[in-house]
Amino acid sequence: MAEKKMSFEQSVDRLQEIVAALEKGDAPLADSLKLFEEGTKLVSSCTAMLEQAEQKVVKLVKSADETPTEEPFFSQEEEE
Repeated sequence: MAEKKMSFEQSVDRLQEIVAALEKGDAPLADSLKLFEEGTKLVSSCTAMLEQAEQKVVKLVKSADETPTEEPFFSQEEEE
C-alpha cells in the first residue's frame, strides 16, 4: 500500500505528537526507535517542502532587469 503524502502542516503536527511521545519516555525501546525513525523522515520531508517554497519565492522576486534576486521576507521596519 502506498503512503499518503502529508502536507507540511500535517507533518509538523505529527512531529509534535512524536516528540511528546518520546519525551514521556514510557514507550518500549523498539517503539521509540520506530517513532524516532518516522520523525527523522518527517523532518527531511518538511525540509524539502520548505526548500521548494523558498525556491518559488526566489523565482517570484525579480530585479528590474528580470533576474531573480533574493530579498528578506521581512523589511527592517517589520523586525523592529
